[in-house]
Amino acid sequence: MPRPRQPGRHRRPEPLVAPEGAPALALAVPGAPSAAIRSLAEEVVSIARSELPGLDARIGYLEGDDAEFPTLRSVLARAAGERTARYEQAVAAGVEGIKEPDGPVAVVVPLLAGPDSAMLRQIRQCVMDSRVAADLTDVLGPHPLLAEALHVRLSEAGLARADRARLFTVATAADGIILASVGGEEAVQAAGITGMLLAARLAVPVMAAALDQEGSISSVAEQLRSSGSQQLALAPYLIGPEIDPALLAAAAAEAGCATAEALGAYPTIGKLALAKYTTALGIAPQQPQGTPVR
Repeated sequence: MPRPRQPGRHRRPEPLVAPEGAPALALAVPGAPSAAIRSLAEEVVSIARSELPGLDARIGYLEGDDAEFPTLRSVLARAAGERTARYEQAVAAGVEGIKEPDGPVAVVVPLLAGPDSAMLRQIRQCVMDSRVAADLTDVLGPHPLLAEALHVRLSEAGLARADRARLFTVATAADGIILASVGGEEAVQAAGITGMLLAARLAVPVMAAALDQEGSISSVAEQLRSSGSQQLALAPYLIGPEIDPALLAAAAAEAGCATAEALGAYPTIGKLALAKYTTALGIAPQQPQGTPVR
């Protein structure tokens, strides 16, 4: 039996569920697909489903093959076909008051931390090629929760304190952070916003640089060293699929610094993807929360 709702102004909010017939959340995954990338994407949508029961979440790859790794175009087309089939079945069953579905079939959420014009053009082209009504959201960042995720990845690599309340020092802690992004100058500017939030958490200088611009990482490393930082760390402002890991390792070697892992399926990635979906539909769930700076 359901528990009685707690009376009074301090009662807990009723849990939100996906509206019946709501569009699907189509997670657009960039890069060459692999088993590791599929596992990452599945974890992201699993987090989103746990936050919004009843959510129809699907994964579409920009470089998929329609079999093991379905393309975004085919995922959208399948969602449209299933919605039409449900409507036709309801009509055949004589359901009263049934209306022909309208509005978007899906809300496409790019699995990107920052803007990448080339990848976003590719996503838009996939949506157009599908000939399906779908809304495309912005990328996930900049956002304070991404600064938290970067902080956690750095601390996991032993490059930053887990929090500011603990007074012990970390011998390998970096005194300067290079925030590595992809997508050119626009991506660097967007990463810089999250970088300021990360700098506030770590109390060390943070500068953004572009992995896809030759010399950008080493130039920023030189700027940090000239300003007094000696022990640098590379923090990927990336979820993972959008970049070849070898490029990241080469950039860290060129700059002569240690590197943390990419953001991956950190829990707030799934929450931010869901927030983009609910905002596009005008649903107002509780905003995703992270761990405050202590």
